[in-house]
Amino acid sequence: MKIQYCFFVVLFWFLMNDHPLRAQPKEIHNLHFDDLASVWDEAIPLGNATIGALIWQKDGKLRFSLDRADIWDMRPMAGLHRPEFRYKWVQEQVRKKDYKPVQQYFDVPYDKEPAPSKIPAGALEFSIKGSNKVKSVTLSLADAASTVEWTNGQKLTTFVHATKAIGWFRFENLREEIVPELVAPNYQGAVQDSGEVNSLVGDDLARLGYKQGSIRRSTNVITYSQEGWGGFRYEIAVQWKRIGKNSMEGVWSISSHFPDAGMQPAAILVCGAALDEGFAGALPGHRLWWDGFWKKSAMHVPDPMLEKQWYLEQYKFGAAARRGAPPISLQAVWTADNGKIPPWKGDFHHDLNTQLSYWPAYSGNHLEEALSYTDHLDRNKENYKRYTKQYFGVDGLAVPGVTTLDGTEMGGWIQYSLSPTVSAWLAHHYYLQWRYSMDRNFLENKAYPWIKEVCRFLENVTVLNAAGKRQLPISSSPEIRNNSLEAWFTETTNYDLALMKFAFKAGSELALETGEKQQAKHYQRISKEFPEYAVTGNDELMFAPTLPYNESHRHFSHLMAIHPLGLIKWEDGAKAQAIITNTIRLLDKIGPDWWCGYSYAWLASIKARAKDGNGARSALTTFARAFCLPNSFHVNGDQTRTGLSKFTYRPFTLEGNFAFAAGLQEMMLQSYAGFIEIMPAIPSDWKDAAFENLRAEGAFLISARKVNGQLTEIKIIAENGGNTKLKLPFKAYKISSAKNITSALKDGFVELKCRKGGSITLVSSF
Repeated sequence: MKIQYCFFVVLFWFLMNDHPLRAQPKEIHNLHFDDLASVWDEAIPLGNATIGALIWQKDGKLRFSLDRADIWDMRPMAGLHRPEFRYKWVQEQVRKKDYKPVQQYFDVPYDKEPAPSKIPAGALEFSIKGSNKVKSVTLSLADAASTVEWTNGQKLTTFVHATKAIGWFRFENLREEIVPELVAPNYQGAVQDSGEVNSLVGDDLARLGYKQGSIRRSTNVITYSQEGWGGFRYEIAVQWKRIGKNSMEGVWSISSHFPDAGMQPAAILVCGAALDEGFAGALPGHRLWWDGFWKKSAMHVPDPMLEKQWYLEQYKFGAAARRGAPPISLQAVWTADNGKIPPWKGDFHHDLNTQLSYWPAYSGNHLEEALSYTDHLDRNKENYKRYTKQYFGVDGLAVPGVTTLDGTEMGGWIQYSLSPTVSAWLAHHYYLQWRYSMDRNFLENKAYPWIKEVCRFLENVTVLNAAGKRQLPISSSPEIRNNSLEAWFTETTNYDLALMKFAFKAGSELALETGEKQQAKHYQRISKEFPEYAVTGNDELMFAPTLPYNESHRHFSHLMAIHPLGLIKWEDGAKAQAIITNTIRLLDKIGPDWWCGYSYAWLASIKARAKDGNGARSALTTFARAFCLPNSFHVNGDQTRTGLSKFTYRPFTLEGNFAFAAGLQEMMLQSYAGFIEIMPAIPSDWKDAAFENLRAEGAFLISARKVNGQLTEIKIIAENGGNTKLKLPFKAYKISSAKNITSALKDGFVELKCRKGGSITLVSSF
C-alpha cells in the first residue's frame, strides 16, 4: 500500500508543471487559433493597464486596436447638476409618487447624452498580401506576447511592454515591404443612424462634436493628434525601421494631455527613445515583470477548461491592473473598436463591476496590483466629499455608483448610480487589502480613514424609525425593479443593510486596532441599532422586508451578507447554515432566466461559502462554456442560446472574468471566518489538486497539494508574523519543517504562533 501511495505522489508531481507548481503558465493555457479574429471583441488582448491593444483583422488587413485608459471625454453630464440634485428632493418625489421628473432629470441623460465617456484612441493597420494566408495565432501567457504566422513563413511578434507606455511589433521573413497605416476614429461627419441609442448600444462617435484630428506622415513615422472636450487632447505615434533585408520592427505609443495636469512626454518622443533600445533590448525587462507576476501564485485542478480559464483571467488581470494607472473600468484598456461609444460608456460602475474586478487580487496574492483601485479612490476623495455634501447634504464620504475618471457622478438609474451605500462596498476593499497584507501603514493612513468617513456619512444619512431602529429614509437593491418608483423601499433592503452593518463592524474592528477604543464603542452602539436581515419563514434572504426573492435577477444584491461580506457565515452554526442553504436553494429554483455571465461567476463564490464544491464547479463551467468568447472575454449573455439566460447579447465587460478567478480561489482556500481552511469546496471527484502561494487573511501564504483524494502537504509562510489557526485537514499529520513558528493541536485546529517570515510544512502521516 505504501509503495502504491508513493507512486501516486511521484506521478502527480510529474504531471503537474514538470515538478514545481510555481512554473510559468504552460502552453496548454495559451490562446491558439488558426486565423485572426474578424471582430474586435474576439481579438488577442495585450496591455499594461495604461495602454492596450487588440490584435485582429478587419477588411482583410491586420489590425491593432489601440487604447489608453485615461482617454476620456470629461464634460459634465448635461442637466444633472440642477437644483433638484438632492437626496431629500428624491425622497419627496417618492413620497408623492411623482417619480417621472426624477427619471427625466437623472436617469435619461446617461442614455441619451454621448458624454462623459471613455473614448477609443485609434488603430494601426498592416496590408498583408491577399494570397498569404494566416497559419496560426498565439497568445503566450508566460511572456504576454502574441505571434501571428503566415503560410509563406512571415511572422509577427507583438507585445505591450509591461512597465512602459510602448507597444512593440516585429515582422520577420518578410517577402515584401509592409508599411503601417494609422487609422483615426471617425469623430467628425454625419451621424450614422443605426437604430436605438442607449448606454448599452453606444452612440456614434461623431455626436461628441470634435473636430477631426490630423494625421501626419514622414519617413517611417506617423503621428495622429486629436483634441477632445475642454482642452483635453491625445496623441498616437508609430515609428519603425528595417532590420536587415527581411525584418522590420516598430513601436507605437499613446500620450494623453489634460489641461490642468502636468506635462506628459509626447508619444513621438516615447517612440523614438524606445526604438533606439530595440525590440531585443526591450523584451527582457518586459519578461522580467511578467515572470514576477506569475510567480505570485499558481493553480492546478483536474479540469483543463477551468484551469486554463483561471490562467487567462490572471493574465487579463495582470494586463489591466497596475499601480500608477487608472483602475479597471468596464473594458479597461480594450475599449470597443466599432465606431461607437463603448457599452455603458466604458465608465467606472461601482455598484458591482469594479468591486468584482478586484476580488481575485487578495487570495490570488496580487496586492500590489489591487492598490491601483484604492489609489484611485483616495485620489478622488475630495471630489467624492463634494458630491456627498452636494447631493446628500451631510458630511462624511459617499461615492457615486457610476463615475468618470476623476470620480464625478454621471447619473443613470439613481437607485444604484447615486446609492448611499456605494462607499461602504468600496470600504470592503480597503478592509480586504488590510486583512490580507497586515500593512499597518495602509491601515492607519488609508483603510481606517476611509472607513471612518464612510461610517460618519452613514450615521448622518440614516434615521431612527418609530421602533428605534436605524434605517435609510429610502432604500434600494441594485437594479431590482429597474429604475421605477417601485424600486424604492421605505424599509432598508438587505443589500443596503448588509453594507451598513459591514461598515460599522469594520469601523469598530479598525478603531480598536488603531487604539481608538471610544470610537469603537460608538460604532458598536450604532451597529446594534440596525434591524435584523429580512428573511422568510423558510429562512430565505429577501430583497427587502416587503419583497421576497421572487424573480430571477442578475445582481445577487440580497446575498451580500453571505458573500462577499461574510456577515452570515457557514461557520456560525445551524441557523446561518439554514439561511445560506435555503437562500441558495431558492435562487436555483427561481432560475437563471435573467442572469448574466458574472452572475454565474459570483454564484461560484457563494456556493463555495456553502461548502458546495460540485455546485461551485458547475457555475464556473457554465460561465466559461457559455458566457465567454473564444479569446476568454466575458460578454454577459448566453452565447450558446441554450436557456442559461434570456440575455443572449454580447457586451464585453471584465468583472465576470475576474469573479471567475475569485470563485476558483474560494473553492481552494478560505480564511474569512477567522481560520484557514484548505480546499473547503472542491468537487468530490477532484482527487488531485494543488495551489501555491494563495494568500490568506493575516498575510499568510499557503501552498497545498491533494493526491489521490488525500491532502498530502500544506506549507504556510507568515509574511508579517502573528497568530492564526488552520482547520485540520489530515487524519494524522507530522511537521516536516518549521522555522519561527510554533504549533499546537486544539479542538480540530492547529494553532500557529508565528514570527515574521516564519514557515511551517505539515504533511499527512496517515
